[in-house]
Amino acid sequence: VQLVESGGGLVQAGGSLRLSCAASGSTVSFDTMGWFRQAPGKQREFVATVTSGGGGTRYADSVKGRFTISRDNAKNTISLQMNSLKPEDTAVYYCNAQYVAFIKYNYWGQGTQVTVSS
Repeated sequence: VQLVESGGGLVQAGGSLRLSCAASGSTVSFDTMGWFRQAPGKQREFVATVTSGGGGTRYADSVKGRFTISRDNAKNTISLQMNSLKPEDTAVYYCNAQYVAFIKYNYWGQGTQVTVSS
């Protein structure tokens, strides 16, 4: 399984970016897909997840109301629409996909840089 992110970049505070993640190399239906981020000198943290049905979404308190996660099961992709970006949103954003088949399988993308200037 490969997860490939795209859409990162440099944006001014208050601006918007849209991240995308495409899964390939498997026909498995992931139970959960989502986004995590890691800022310099900090641990990787949860941002948002969405279940296979698409209706089960969770967000970190720090992004609620600003970020929206969506999923296209047919294409095995997820997106993260990020609005009202703040300098503290600056981080490498990682796509994550998980499913359970007797054991838990957990996959990560290579990450995409998001930089928000003040």
